[in-house]
Amino acid sequence: MPDTTLTPDPSHVAEGHPSSDDAAGYYTPGTPLTDTKAPGGPIADRWQTRKFEARLVNPANRRKLDVIIVGTGLAGASAAATMGEAGYNVKSFCYQDSPRRAHSIAAQGGINAAKNYKEDGDSAHRLFYDTVKGGDYRSRESNVYRLAEVSVNIIDQCVAQGVPFAREYGGLLDNRSFGGVQVSRTFYARGQTGQQLLIGAYQALERQVAAGTVETFTRHEMLELIVVDDGDGPRARGIIVRDMVTGEIETHLADVVVLASGGYGNVFFLSTNAMGCNVTAAWRAHRKGAYMANPCYTQIHPTCIPVTGSHQSKLTLMSESLRNDGRIWVPKKKEDCDKDPRSIAEEDRDYFLERIYPSFGNLVPRDIASRAAKYMCDEGRGVGPEVDGVRRGVYLDFQDAIARLGKEGVEEKYDNLLDMYERITGENPYEVPMRIYPAVHYVMGGLWVDYDLQSTIPGLFVTGEANFSDHGANRLGASALMQGLADGYFVLPHTIRDYLADAPFEKIPEDHPAVVEAKQAVTERIEHFLTVNGTRSVDSYHRELGNIMWEYCGMERTEDGLKKAIDLIRSLKDDFYRNVKVLGTADSLNQSLEKAGRVADFFELGELMCIDALNRRESCGGHFRAESQTEDGEALRHDDQFAYVAAWEFAGEKPVLHKEELTYTAIEMKQRSYK
Repeated sequence: MPDTTLTPDPSHVAEGHPSSDDAAGYYTPGTPLTDTKAPGGPIADRWQTRKFEARLVNPANRRKLDVIIVGTGLAGASAAATMGEAGYNVKSFCYQDSPRRAHSIAAQGGINAAKNYKEDGDSAHRLFYDTVKGGDYRSRESNVYRLAEVSVNIIDQCVAQGVPFAREYGGLLDNRSFGGVQVSRTFYARGQTGQQLLIGAYQALERQVAAGTVETFTRHEMLELIVVDDGDGPRARGIIVRDMVTGEIETHLADVVVLASGGYGNVFFLSTNAMGCNVTAAWRAHRKGAYMANPCYTQIHPTCIPVTGSHQSKLTLMSESLRNDGRIWVPKKKEDCDKDPRSIAEEDRDYFLERIYPSFGNLVPRDIASRAAKYMCDEGRGVGPEVDGVRRGVYLDFQDAIARLGKEGVEEKYDNLLDMYERITGENPYEVPMRIYPAVHYVMGGLWVDYDLQSTIPGLFVTGEANFSDHGANRLGASALMQGLADGYFVLPHTIRDYLADAPFEKIPEDHPAVVEAKQAVTERIEHFLTVNGTRSVDSYHRELGNIMWEYCGMERTEDGLKKAIDLIRSLKDDFYRNVKVLGTADSLNQSLEKAGRVADFFELGELMCIDALNRRESCGGHFRAESQTEDGEALRHDDQFAYVAAWEFAGEKPVLHKEELTYTAIEMKQRSYK
């Protein structure tokens, strides 16, 4: 194998540009889309310009305005706390039994901020550049620059809340590196960063609950968005929720609705997401007119504990921060793959990331590392137990780090992560190299929003992972926590007031036709699932859908595979509605019923993801089309044809595609290289 290449299938190497639309017939072309809220001028001035231009709401008027926020993760909790402190009347909803159970708690490795504490050349502009490059030039430059600009404020905010970031011996906040960058800008709290940040946001939220500005509704799941035309056009005016304990269907009305409901990685069934994570809140809004942007952009995380068999219902993430000190390798010879790794001599080990990408080594971006690991296993050099005849694992080895730092030094940085690994696998990572393999983690797609974070439905704002706006085709590590807190603390409170300056809007009664229709749709949907009385469980359908998505719309995609997936999903969806069996009743705690509604939405989302992937005949970030790769197996973009945001409008089986062209004035689009 050549020293500087991967080993792609030569029959898939692209020859020239795509000549036709693979998705023709699966969708309807729509009108172009523009972000009318994005300011012009020098990129460093745009956020300040927009904040000044946004209209104000005086304190007395804020007390008259009602705000609904769905989700209590970092984006939702920080937004609710900030809006409540500003004086708005906030209702906060989550399906967990406590806001502290939001999936943000599972984030491990850290949060980026351009503080340049290490004096290693970092800056807001460099963070902006790394993020746009890491996203393979498929994100909006204005949004990303704003994210980099406000990142420095997040750390100060969280330190003031008491978040116990790691510190150096002298007491200063410590930093480490993450994939896709050559500086140290990631702040962390061992391997519990998400948990500690969420506790900080939760405390801020609870302070406002005590002050009476925020009312929380736990164990309440949003099942429908209420959109009302008040004579000036449609507006989001409330939500229909189900009390998950009593089964009661409730109506909640407000002047504005904010979705902070997270991502949809569980469409793949096996992912690093909590089992409850779902797309229903966003998908119900999509069906009401909110465009879904770039749904096929899925992040595959390279550092997960490998699949061990069909008994699993989720996968466990090992933080990307481990790649700071751990070295990734596979045996050079296939016959060594079933040996004890400690018996394999140094000269017989292939540190493939360091070999192929010498400039970044083990800290290449997630999509690059994931694809390289897949290629090694496809060659037959994977390690660990065979699953379906293939070894899907590579080693992540800490022996060099232990020799350099001592076991105590490694424990200080990563002990809870390594302890988690040992509890799950039964192997001691201080003695035996860890085994990892890529898995579905984050999604860069989500509801389309403008610069103000408002969707195509006036009055519906979307924050955090639920929107598409900042990460392009691949999210850099430690940027999810950054975006969630940036949106909730520092962006949404400024932009939403421009919309609320026209409020309060006319009060909507609960017997309004739009409210009655939304509530009836929820009731009928529940009734359908409880009366089908088929023969298959919801989980069996979800697992089969996930297998289809992973096989045909996962790490690598082809035209034929995606078309096959669409047919398989449609057939399985039809069978699901005819043959699913949901036990229990509607007026009680019923997890089977909850899952049925979520999986029904996953079917529709999965189909749209495949259509979106089929339309985009290029490889960029985590979206790798086998027909579009360079001679040495790297992703090959086609900027002349696909430098756009794909924003899909719901229209049944043939969605409408609206393209938002991406233009760069502060950065030059280049083919990515980490060599």
